[in-house]
Amino acid sequence: MRKSSLLATVALGGAAVALLAGCSTSGGGTSTGEASGGGGDAAGRACVILPDAASSPRWENFDRKYLQEGLEAAGFEADIQNAQGDVNKYATIADQQLTKGCGVMLLVDYQGAAEGVASKAKGEGIPVIAYDRPFDGADYYVSFDNVEVGRLEGQTVLDGLQAAGKDPASAVVVYMGGDPTDGNAAMFKEGAVEVMEAAGIKPAAEPPGVWDQAKSQTNFEQALTGLGGKVDGVWVANDTNAAGVIKVLQDNNLTGVAVSGQDANVAGLQNILLGWQTATVYKPVKDEADAAVATAISLLKGEQVDAQAELDDGTPYIQVTPILVGPDKVKDVVAAGDAAYDDVCTPDVEAKCTEYGVVAP
Repeated sequence: MRKSSLLATVALGGAAVALLAGCSTSGGGTSTGEASGGGGDAAGRACVILPDAASSPRWENFDRKYLQEGLEAAGFEADIQNAQGDVNKYATIADQQLTKGCGVMLLVDYQGAAEGVASKAKGEGIPVIAYDRPFDGADYYVSFDNVEVGRLEGQTVLDGLQAAGKDPASAVVVYMGGDPTDGNAAMFKEGAVEVMEAAGIKPAAEPPGVWDQAKSQTNFEQALTGLGGKVDGVWVANDTNAAGVIKVLQDNNLTGVAVSGQDANVAGLQNILLGWQTATVYKPVKDEADAAVATAISLLKGEQVDAQAELDDGTPYIQVTPILVGPDKVKDVVAAGDAAYDDVCTPDVEAKCTEYGVVAP
């Protein structure tokens, strides 16, 4: 797995994502590009593999919808499958898709499974897009600016400590990262550490990184015990893991603890409104999906793809901008349709929704 700790900026003069988004509306029913993968109908077919439905609700609730709608609106066929957290199933899906034929493959990696698929696809002359998570062998990488995501998470911890009147240099802060097999996890940590340690924070504990709420909860509980029940802040890499951390804080009656996250999922937004989580990094899935669709369409049509940056191995990196969301901005996520009002503003949260102006669209 590539450890993408450094990004080299590529000066391309203009907002590449905006330009790419413009491509997605140009359409065309068949591909006239050079992508092979079986020829004929296969040249106009995008093959997509999503990783699971457990690490985040986004894959099935949002990514599938936006990718399918975008590709089909442009006149291309979309074959979108979910590996359901199984590397063997991932490989089987890929083999079935390649047998049927693909003009482009758009893969969300799961524990390195995308690398073997990319090798097979490229052996057949099929371009490969790494979507959301980087992996070796991809031709393009489309994701949010993941180091910036980490920076925003680190700033979240600092903001929470400041609100509680805690000095970062003496604060007890636990680092709860993501699965190290996910190339994004290193970038999230890089950005978070850059901000936190510049302010004097040193990790008091750092359990193994995972993308699993139950395991994260157990890991944090053990770390808290080792710290004698004392904690001032927790850098958590996403909202799902943060929910596990927050359960431990609640069980131990620990309030005023700075807690970060990302994804702006329903539980995260509720925890922010209720004061258990300081903020989340909102990554509008449609923005990322639109950039990926535009990239796929350009490849299917044999057109050039522009990128604003590159990974340290030279892979072109199409970046999308993340947004920090505290309680006053939860309303923006709901208004955008990335979280349903009824899901967020349940009876126990409704008063806070009213306080912060969260309304049904």
